[in-house]
Amino acid sequence: MLDFFRNHQRLMMALLLLIVLPGLGFVGIQGFRGFFDDSANVAAVNGHKITRVEFDGAFRQQIDQARQALGGQFDIKAFDTPDHRKQVLDGLIQQRVLADETQRLHLTASDNAVREALLSDPMIASLKKPDGTIDVERYAQLLSFQGMTPEQYQERVRYSLALQQIPASIVSSAFTPKSLAQHLSELAAQQREVQALVLKTSDYAAKVQPTDAQLAAYYDAHKQSFATPETATIQYLVYSPAAAAASAQPTDADIKKFYDDNPTHFRTEAQVRVSHIFIAAASDASAADKAAAKAKAEQLLADVKAHPDQFAQIAQKNSQDAPSAAKGGDLGFITRGSTAGGKAFDDAAFALKQGDVSGVVQSDLGFHILKATEVKPSVVKPFAEVKDEIAASLKQQYASKAFSDNAEGFTSTVYEKAKSLQPAADKYKLTIQTATVTPTPNPQLPPTSPLNNPKFLAAVFSNDSVKNQNNTQAIDVGNNTLISARVTDYKPATVPALDAIKDAVRQKVVAEQAAELAKKDGTAKLAELRKSKSTEGFAAAQKVSRTQSQGLTPAALSAVYKVDAKTLPAYVGVDLGADGYAIYRVNAVVPGSAVDPQQLAGAQQQMAQVEAQSEGEAYLAALRDRSKVKLYGSTASQSKDGED
Repeated sequence: MLDFFRNHQRLMMALLLLIVLPGLGFVGIQGFRGFFDDSANVAAVNGHKITRVEFDGAFRQQIDQARQALGGQFDIKAFDTPDHRKQVLDGLIQQRVLADETQRLHLTASDNAVREALLSDPMIASLKKPDGTIDVERYAQLLSFQGMTPEQYQERVRYSLALQQIPASIVSSAFTPKSLAQHLSELAAQQREVQALVLKTSDYAAKVQPTDAQLAAYYDAHKQSFATPETATIQYLVYSPAAAAASAQPTDADIKKFYDDNPTHFRTEAQVRVSHIFIAAASDASAADKAAAKAKAEQLLADVKAHPDQFAQIAQKNSQDAPSAAKGGDLGFITRGSTAGGKAFDDAAFALKQGDVSGVVQSDLGFHILKATEVKPSVVKPFAEVKDEIAASLKQQYASKAFSDNAEGFTSTVYEKAKSLQPAADKYKLTIQTATVTPTPNPQLPPTSPLNNPKFLAAVFSNDSVKNQNNTQAIDVGNNTLISARVTDYKPATVPALDAIKDAVRQKVVAEQAAELAKKDGTAKLAELRKSKSTEGFAAAQKVSRTQSQGLTPAALSAVYKVDAKTLPAYVGVDLGADGYAIYRVNAVVPGSAVDPQQLAGAQQQMAQVEAQSEGEAYLAALRDRSKVKLYGSTASQSKDGED
């Protein structure tokens, strides 16, 4: 089952987004997230309540994901809509519906599945000791900083794996006929030969001479587009585990105790530098071939015993492992499991003392004669060598715990000492920073910057911050980070006088009127061409396809492919907006090249994924229809305080 999840991650994510599955990450700062929120419910499914805190967290998470994915192109207005809030609420309802169905079907995950899921987590995998087992003490310690026991976290993982079983079964059952995939692939590969005639806006700009009256009318109708945004100069504090690190310094005693308590963590792997003489005998070789290979290896062992100082020469002349034979059989330093020789090879190699030669060792590959040229035993690294490493690790752990312990206190301090951030700065050893912000995210800053968080910006420009000059509440901006600010200077949005921006207004008017002229001439030209079938003025013919647009806009490509192939040549017009108007002459339809088997298989799989998503949506809709769902208030339209 886990292999299936790994091999279909993209599709599983598409389905899981429908139900907003809880992540497997460690618990963040939920303990104080709702400090200023009430516990109102937004919905109930079969009697199970969905709280406003859950809704706000899910909505914020989707906003954060969109912001990270889109970067500077992110626009909060496109996401903070009633429709999007409804989608988030629907997702939480589907999650609860699926959880109820999972429980009704008595689905669960085995201990082995949970173990595999845990070991696939990079954070947990990093706790492996040299022998491959997990350092249980460090694992428990790591979870304790997050307020969980190993048993609680394992049950959380088990719950999530169980919840994935129904979507996984839908994915695995989806199927698309090969003939359909073949037909659609051929259509996708089809090309069309086109010629373009573009009426550029720039060619019409000289014909536009707007009067002062026209400029004034345009200015009056579009004043807000020329407005400079409101700005606020702020002082702000950011509280996070990194910020808390300043007051989370481990002592030398702490560092030494960790070293003494965790010797296995600092133990090096045993290494041995091995040379070998190899005689090949595959595991599926006949008994006679294996016997002959073994006999040859035993003869070479006798030669080595007779001339122990000539091991390298004998290996160079007789070993069937060409790369190492060229180096006298030298394989360099190895650790257990680092070679293809397997357990028998490792056991023999690590049983040797420096200078010793083994007997004939059989592996799945054949027969080996080993010589240990240097041995490095497993040792515990000296304390001085690892002290800085331990200090950094403990500092990170202490900082996480300090943040978890003090986050609510930070929240209270900035609220209770509302006229200054200095008390919180002094108490938590933070530096007050300054910035100038606008109500919308700054594309010059990273999308994940706390200063770009929509809820934070909304708090900065609230009446309480601007008029009363109070601190904002501590805003959770994700990734275990809180931010609070105080407005020190505010400038409202202003519209410059027409005389100050007359040139900018003229450029707008000229551009819009030139685009209209281009469109007007283009539509007239199109009607004329459809009668004359002329090619005059068109660029050279080129072939385009759905995957190779050759510079055509999506709208132009769509128009070209909507042309009836039975009535060629044909002409279509496309409004290019500010760029003008384009007319395309479609000359011919060119069948695409044959779809190779690999492409066909990929297309069939993609179509099956689309089918699986459709079936998943239908299944979840049916589950919801037979569930008792009750909605409270107008959460889909607006959150409690208009956040995000």
